Formats: sequence, C-alpha cells, structure tokens
Amino acid sequence: MALTDQERVDIRRFCGYPMFGGVPSSFQSYRFFQAYGTLEYRMTNLSADEEATLRTTYLTGVNNLFQLEQAVTSASDNLDTDQAAVWTHNKNEVRDRMRLYNMWRRELCAFLGVPAGPGMAGSSTGGSIPLVV
Repeated sequence: MALTDQERVDIRRFCGYPMFGGVPSSFQSYRFFQAYGTLEYRMTNLSADEEATLRTTYLTGVNNLFQLEQAVTSASDNLDTDQAAVWTHNKNEVRDRMRLYNMWRRELCAFLGVPAGPGMAGSSTGGSIPLVV
C-alpha cells in the first residue's frame, strides 16, 4: 500500500522540507534540490516493510512525531507557573521537548536516508541543502 498524500505531506514537514504544492513548477520544487528529489523517490519506492516501519515508528507509534510536536505546543500551558506547592515547573521544558522532537525528526531523516531539510535550520541539524542549477 502506498503512502497517502497526507502522510507524504507530514513526512516532508517533519523532515524540514517545504510544501510540494499542487504543481511542481517553482524553483523550490524537488527538481532543483537533490535531497528533495531523493526524499520524493524514497517515499514513492518504499518496500512494504519499510512503509510499515515508517508508519508504526514515526507516524502512529506510542511516541510518534505528532504527539511530540503537540507536547511542545501544550508545554505553553505551564509557562505562567514557576512553582506551585511542592511541584516546580521545569523552566527548560519547551527547550527539552523541542530537542526530543527534533531528535526524532532527525531519526526520520536518517531512516529515509535524506539530510534534514531547510525547515530544520533553527535546530542543531544544519538544515541546509544545495540548490542544483
């Protein structure tokens, strides 16, 4: 079974690659970035076992990327509390959650055999890919 369009969108996003768009006609399409083309090729040509691993480990597993991403945004619920009774808020919670989330994003890139995309430039991955002209 092939990846759904939504799964492909999510994989691109988690790997730090820009949206594909309806028509690959702009200079930012996969035709101009070798890594982007590799990602598209790999998503199209996964074996059944690789596809199952991708889905169960990264997209729907217990600690999947959606849950890790949501944990970062829900950490904002605690930003107004420094200390309450015996409970003390981890002042580095957002940073720690982002590190964990980005670690798993890098693991996804490694599983797919592609470098982290430009959308991960703010993390410690480098996040730059060369433009082919």
